[in-house]
Amino acid sequence: MTVSVVKSSKVNSERSTKAERLEARITKEQKELFQRAADIQGRTLTDFVISSVLNAAKQIIHEHEMMSLSKEDQEVFVSALLNPPEPSTKLQAAAQRYKRNIGV
Repeated sequence: MTVSVVKSSKVNSERSTKAERLEARITKEQKELFQRAADIQGRTLTDFVISSVLNAAKQIIHEHEMMSLSKEDQEVFVSALLNPPEPSTKLQAAAQRYKRNIGV
């Protein structure tokens, strides 16, 4: 069984031209489950699938981009920002090479 859904060219909920298609092959049982969930929410199957995938994608991206630090790690991080170490000899040499290469 094939389920076809149309996705918006914009991720947000603004009204936009829907020009892209997304297709997925699913089992009969999966479609029945998705349809049941859509019916419970009073949505079309297409709207339910798009909304569910959009929410899952946003959550995955958020989790990937979020950095969680322990209390100790937070303190070390803030300390390094507030009291940065002196640049090493290698870092100073790299900065000099960079300045020579870009003509500063």
